[in-house]
Amino acid sequence: MSQELSRRELCARLVAGGLLAGAGPAWAGPGDSRMPAVSDGGASDKTIALVLFPELTLLDLVGPLQVLKGLPAPFRTIVVGERVEPMTTDTGLALTPEKRLEDVPHPYAVIVPGGPGSVASMANQAIQAYLLAVAPTAEVVGSVCTGALVLAATGLLEGRRATTHWAYAAELEKLGARYVRERWVEDGKFITGGGVSAGIDMAIALAGRVTDRATAERIQLGIEYDPHPPFGGIDWGRVGAPERQRQRQGGTGRRLADAPQLLARRPDLLKRLGLEPR
Repeated sequence: MSQELSRRELCARLVAGGLLAGAGPAWAGPGDSRMPAVSDGGASDKTIALVLFPELTLLDLVGPLQVLKGLPAPFRTIVVGERVEPMTTDTGLALTPEKRLEDVPHPYAVIVPGGPGSVASMANQAIQAYLLAVAPTAEVVGSVCTGALVLAATGLLEGRRATTHWAYAAELEKLGARYVRERWVEDGKFITGGGVSAGIDMAIALAGRVTDRATAERIQLGIEYDPHPPFGGIDWGRVGAPERQRQRQGGTGRRLADAPQLLARRPDLLKRLGLEPR
């Protein structure tokens, strides 16, 4: 009960604008009378919404998108964002959402990619409020890589088994999830993918879950997903603190160094992450 109460309090604070002083009116979810009368598809559509935000890792988004785009009707994919405008990814390539978050208030599934921008997204009022609003009715709530941190910032992963990029497992656990080092992890309606390329594995598993194995295998064959890395698989026994430190010098690690500024409106997150300004 205390966990649910904390989520309700968080949602209330988000939609009331208390976490973004001076911000304009926010969309509070499907019950908000200010929500535009825009349909997220036909009555029989099963919309899979992938959330786009600045500085996400390109493959985190396009890997699952390529897979899930192959699902038959009534499934359809759509990329949503806070605004319909170009957003630069971590490769420098800019992508534009197809719809705003509020245009897709009832997705069948919602998936959050990761990347350096995931840190700012943990305190982004629009994204956090959207996830809290759609999660109760969505059949699937998922993430790729450090997108799990964005989900965890809402409280939705509290006590759940989940995965993320290996270099940020500690942050995921500090936010209440139970980290499991797997390519993807399922816990009830929640499905989380590991780092970057693992989003493809997660999406194929999801395709099989919402349809059947034959459909998932057809999609896998269609994209010829049969990885054989030229230097073999990762030897996790040789991955330790030096590799973790090197990995965190850029990308999400670099943004975490800026967390006191990026998460200033979420002191609760800074406290849990042990990043409170001194």
